Parts: sequence; structure tokens; C-alpha cells
Amino acid sequence: MSSKTTAGKSRKKDVQQNPDGSMPLTGHLKELRNRIVVCIVVLFAGICLCLSFASRIVRLLTDIGTQFDYHFIVIRPQELLLVYFSVALIGGVVIAVPVIAYQVYAFCAPALDKKGRRTFITSLGFGGVCFCIGIAFAYFIVLPFMLSFLMKFSVSMEIITNNISIGEYVSFLMTVFIIFGIVFEMPVISVLLTRIGILRAEWMARSRKVMIVVIFFVAAIITPPDVVSQVMVAFPMLGLYELSIFLSRLVRSRKLEEAEKEEAEE
Repeated sequence: MSSKTTAGKSRKKDVQQNPDGSMPLTGHLKELRNRIVVCIVVLFAGICLCLSFASRIVRLLTDIGTQFDYHFIVIRPQELLLVYFSVALIGGVVIAVPVIAYQVYAFCAPALDKKGRRTFITSLGFGGVCFCIGIAFAYFIVLPFMLSFLMKFSVSMEIITNNISIGEYVSFLMTVFIIFGIVFEMPVISVLLTRIGILRAEWMARSRKVMIVVIFFVAAIITPPDVVSQVMVAFPMLGLYELSIFLSRLVRSRKLEEAEKEEAEE
């Protein structure tokens, strides 16, 4: 018996397909286990990699505060070490996200048609880009205004010094990054909801006045109580909302065209 024949038999034995060509439950569970193991290994490797650069990442984050005369301290012996580990954990998650997304796609791909696969891949890519844009917007535009206002507010009290816990500072920055990363996912979520028929652009357009009030209310909550910061946050959110309406209309029109084409073919 040749080596090729032996390899082919062993491969068929590993797949364990049903007579109709489908994979049994045990096969799906084994595949799911293998993909979860891959995600965990990549996550652990990403955490170790980011841990070696943790001091540089923390220095990059503190550079924003030092521009406004912030002074950082540790109030617990282990605080800086915990900050390094938290930064490494978040960095590891960021590194592992593309691999996790691919593993999710590869696991779900057999159950999707060609259109579903294309929508899945496009949503993952577009969602990642929007999340990165949200973080960049927070880092370069929003945070400087926030930290500047908070510093001016604190120095108005002469008995208060500008010594800030490094753990609280990094936690504040990470919260802002996550908030703006999620906010910038609005177009992606709108497209997906439109694609599956839950949301329509007409409903979003009719709710525009209400959403303007909601957006300014949210901006007032996540920013310091000054008008400039609120406007700087609210205007991009309004722009994202209008972009969501446009993309929803585009997806809806394409969906109707595809339905008409399928009816004509039938």
C-alpha cells in the first residue's frame, strides 16, 4: 500500500463524515475545540509579546497627560505591575482579534452561502477599521481636550495637587478607547441589521430628531461638562449616524435588486 493511500485513509478517518457528507456533532465539537485552542495560544503569545513592550506602551499613554502637567504616582506597591499586565492583556486581545475572527469565519463558513460569506468577511474587515478609527479619534482629538479641561478644573482648587494614580489614569484611557471604538461601529451594526431585515433606513431617517437629542445626551455623559468637548464628540456621532442611513439605503436597494433578479430567473 502506498503512502498516499495511507494518508488518504487517515484523513478520511479524521473527518468522520456522515453517509450524506455532513459532519456529525462530535466532528463539530472537535473542530470547535481545535479552533478555541488556536485562539488561546495566539492570545497567550500576544500577551507575552505585549508584556515585553508594556513599559513603552504605558509611556506612550502617559505622554498625553504629561503635555498638560499631569504627574503620575503609584499608591500601591504592585500597581505599576498590574498596569503592565492589564495593558499586555488588552494588547494581546488586539493582536488575537484577527486570528479569532478568522477562526469564527472558518467555523461558520460551511453553513453560509456565497453572499453570507461575503457579508461576514466585509463586516469583520469594516468593523476592525472603524474600531481603529474610533481609537485614533479618541487618542488624537478627544483625550487632549478631556485631559486639558480636567486639569484646568483641578488647578482651580489651590489646595489640590496634580498627582494621579497611574492605574486610574490608564483605566480612564482604556474606557475612553473602548467607548469610542464601539461608537464608531455604528455603520457596521446598521448595515448588518439592515441586511438581516431588522432595520431600515426609512426608520432611521424618521428618528433623526430623536437621535440628535440622544447623541448629544450621550456625548454629555462621556465627556467633561464643557461645550467644546461635547460638540467634538457629538458631531462625529451625527456624521456616523448619517453614514449609517446612507449605507442602510444602499444595502436595502441592493437587497431588493437581488430579490428582483432571483424572481426574474425563476
